[in-house]
Amino acid sequence: MASGETQTSVEYIRHHLTNLTYGQHPDGTWGFAHSAEEAQAMGFWSIHVDSMGWSIGLGLIFLYLFRRAAKRATAGVPGGLQNFVEIIVDFIDDTTQSIFNHKNDLVAPLALTIFVWVFLMNLMDLVPVDWIPMLSASLGVHYMKIVPTTDPNITMSMALSVFGLILYYSVARKGLIGFLAELSLHPFPSKLAIPINFVLEMVTLIAKPLSLGLRLFGNLYAGEMIFVLIALMFTGGIVFALAGGVFQWVWAAFHLIVITLQAFVFAVLTVVYLAQAHDTEEH
Repeated sequence: MASGETQTSVEYIRHHLTNLTYGQHPDGTWGFAHSAEEAQAMGFWSIHVDSMGWSIGLGLIFLYLFRRAAKRATAGVPGGLQNFVEIIVDFIDDTTQSIFNHKNDLVAPLALTIFVWVFLMNLMDLVPVDWIPMLSASLGVHYMKIVPTTDPNITMSMALSVFGLILYYSVARKGLIGFLAELSLHPFPSKLAIPINFVLEMVTLIAKPLSLGLRLFGNLYAGEMIFVLIALMFTGGIVFALAGGVFQWVWAAFHLIVITLQAFVFAVLTVVYLAQAHDTEEH
């Protein structure tokens, strides 16, 4: 939102839902998009710079805080940061052990990373929707979305990374023939049903990354949209502004539960899917 511009409600919403996009302009040059239409026209190979920047930055914050807690860990009375980190680690470790009954040293750290990283990205949804976009506009950056999980490129890339691990461990644990047999001989054991089984199992397999990525994106995108709509109430006079203030705090309190739950669901489903990939028992 450029300073000095007056926007309609539709333009305001579109602005807040448009990423800072870098890609190829219609004239063949490369650079940042200066409108929502131009960002959309850049196509598949464009990059959402804000989503990438905020997700990487929040990941670095996560690494810094946990490394700091690990380096300052003491056997005596723990400090606030150490106590907080230990609670999260113990919680995720207990949850992982209750679901994952195989030997793999990657799964628990992966679940911890997913939970904390997704939670931090989700947490940005509680920052008032105008603060950082207005600051960015004053610096000449017209678009700035700060919640990476409202970008399907981020959520689906994480989901596809998990999907890659699912495929890897499915083949590594069961062998390629065993994995293909699992896709072809379930749920109907008859050889005549192999084509039907394969279609059904492929749908189930492909649904795993879709359920991970789209669930997270849908919930956070809806939450962001509601915050934007509430922000519009502050332009409707004193009565709407007072109501908007109340709604904003109520929705923020409820959304805090949503952002935590969605981070937990993503981490738990990752563990569940990897447990299924390790499972070599016949069903």
